Amino acid sequence: MAARGVQQLKQVTSQHEGFLRHAGFRWLKIALTVSLIAIVIYAFDDVQPRPNGGSAYGYFLGTVGLLLILWLTMLGVRKRAMTTGRWSLKAWTSAHVYLGLALIVIATLHTGFQFGWNVHTLAYALMMLVILSGIYGITAYSALPRALSNNRGETTQSQMLDNLRMIDRQLHDAAQPLEHAQAEIVRMSLDDDPFGGGAWARLTGNYPRCGTRRAQAAIRAYTGGGPNLGDNPLEKIDVLLERKEANLSRMRQHLRLKALLEVWLYIHVPLTFALIAALFAHVFAVFFYWG
Repeated sequence: MAARGVQQLKQVTSQHEGFLRHAGFRWLKIALTVSLIAIVIYAFDDVQPRPNGGSAYGYFLGTVGLLLILWLTMLGVRKRAMTTGRWSLKAWTSAHVYLGLALIVIATLHTGFQFGWNVHTLAYALMMLVILSGIYGITAYSALPRALSNNRGETTQSQMLDNLRMIDRQLHDAAQPLEHAQAEIVRMSLDDDPFGGGAWARLTGNYPRCGTRRAQAAIRAYTGGGPNLGDNPLEKIDVLLERKEANLSRMRQHLRLKALLEVWLYIHVPLTFALIAALFAHVFAVFFYWG
């Protein structure tokens, strides 16, 4: 199962590299060409008093940008069908990435660099946030799967959790001969939720009130800073707490990397829906005042 997990991560990385390089960077070249043409026309388009979204070229860019955004949102639907050929999922994803980046040029030229506190600028700002979250997603998928694999090694997430449960059972048994006050220290680790602390703790891997860490610090007050592996049950507890903390550190790093890999979707998708709503409000406002 571990080998299968590593293989899945390798496939994710391979697919990621595949859609960026698809067909010799075909969609990158198309996106750059479209952007360059848009910039050249903008530079030579004589609009008075200055370029704006209400000019003929401004309306053209706005229409292209709107249609492009609506098409880009179809990737979520397209993912449900695995096909090959010119419009394979890899080709579609490649187009999604590079044409999405081309929107920065198209939409910015559409605005004529005129911004304000209105629904038009809101639509533009939401579009930029969607693009930035997409860039984060690409970056995450290029780096984090390898880090996730290195941290996990040949061990699966289920096996890491099983190791923690086994150490907890050993701690419970080792604490039986202890005095009440010392047993209560062990309970700080056994009763603690090692993955509590909310989304921030999950993303940062920082658990300042870790019960295991506090329990080991308290036990070290008895063992004098380190176990000697003698007959003292507290020294056995010390060793087990140290082993549990090492396993927790590895498991928390695993969860942190997974969260960093997935968190962008929780931003990208809702922002995309907000962008579409703002776009329709933008279009309605334009034609309402135009009429």
